Amino acid sequence: MENVKPYIREIKPKGQLTIPKKIRETGRFEEGQPVAIIPLGDFLLIVPKKLELDEARRQIKKILRNSGLTAEEILAGLKAERETLYEEKYGGKGR
Repeated sequence: MENVKPYIREIKPKGQLTIPKKIRETGRFEEGQPVAIIPLGDFLLIVPKKLELDEARRQIKKILRNSGLTAEEILAGLKAERETLYEEKYGGKGR
């Protein structure tokens, strides 16, 4: 197991706390990502919150709306991209 080094940080006036970059990278925390904060006695457990299905649907709709494309256009683009990658890697047409 890796040596555990404590990071000392100050809580800002509005309750904000900066998570050190190394911890964010290790935990794969990204800007804007929701997290769950779970009190465990004198400790806090901070974990990435998994998107609920409804939230995932809202995010997909938002992406579609912002892109100006239809779901069919995006799927067609993915299919074309997949075929291009297959040809580059294997030198022939994909399924």
